[in-house]
Amino acid sequence: MSVVPEMFSAKSMGGSQRVSRIGGALFVTCAGAGAALSALTNHPAGLVAGLVVGLYLAFAIKIADQWEKAVVLRLGRYRGLRGPGAFVIVPLVDAVSGFVDQRVRVTDVRAETALTRDTVPVNVDAIVFWVVWNVEKAILEVENFNQAIALSAQTALRESIGRHELAQMITERETLGRELQRILDEKTGPWGITVQSVEIRDVNIPKELEDAMSRRAQAERERQARIILGTAETEISDKFAQAARVYHDNPIALHLRAMNMLYEAIKEKGSMVIVPSSAVETMGLGVPLATAALAQTPRQ
Repeated sequence: MSVVPEMFSAKSMGGSQRVSRIGGALFVTCAGAGAALSALTNHPAGLVAGLVVGLYLAFAIKIADQWEKAVVLRLGRYRGLRGPGAFVIVPLVDAVSGFVDQRVRVTDVRAETALTRDTVPVNVDAIVFWVVWNVEKAILEVENFNQAIALSAQTALRESIGRHELAQMITERETLGRELQRILDEKTGPWGITVQSVEIRDVNIPKELEDAMSRRAQAERERQARIILGTAETEISDKFAQAARVYHDNPIALHLRAMNMLYEAIKEKGSMVIVPSSAVETMGLGVPLATAALAQTPRQ
């Protein structure tokens, strides 16, 4: 296992110069071979040659990972893209300005104390999924595309919050996310970056407003319950009125209903049922009561 000196991780004038593992290993190998040659010949030329060759190979051989592209500049001018894998540059002439990750990235965006359309202060937390599909545009046309994505997403999120009411933001998060994705994608498309999706993770409102909304919702539920109860009472009274008209026009139906009520009462209770004499005279229940009493006598 070779140890690469700290000087290899520094930034050169031409840009970000990463010394690869292979380059570091070759530097150590060349330096060791030069030192051995100098020891055999008793002359420092072998060590100097080994160091020179090792430094050249260390800065000439670069490696880009499978998901990376390296942007190479020659004397400050765009030369092309390299990678993934190993590639060679000319030290002091070529420079690797950066290694661009082409995997899907996630950026956390927050909009604190933004006002909705109905002037409600909210704190919104969202995440943006984006990918660099054109490394050349992203490097040459944007100074820092990571910061540009974050600031653009934050600005777009605040603008979208101002166009929606609080209820819409809570119940229509997917719609808000699609709108933000469309806005950001139109802005980042010329940069060689595609915003794949935006997801609203959380919408926070002040505690006092949350309590007020909870009380309002509870009052609304109580109002609905009272309305339902009143509607039921009205329907029941209408049914009773219809039954009264039917019994008024058909006394026999009233007597049959009375007999049925007595039978059900005696059947369920299994005991004597007391009926006022006025009800007996009015409804003609003498015979039915006697019959029910006779039917109850064997049980006792």
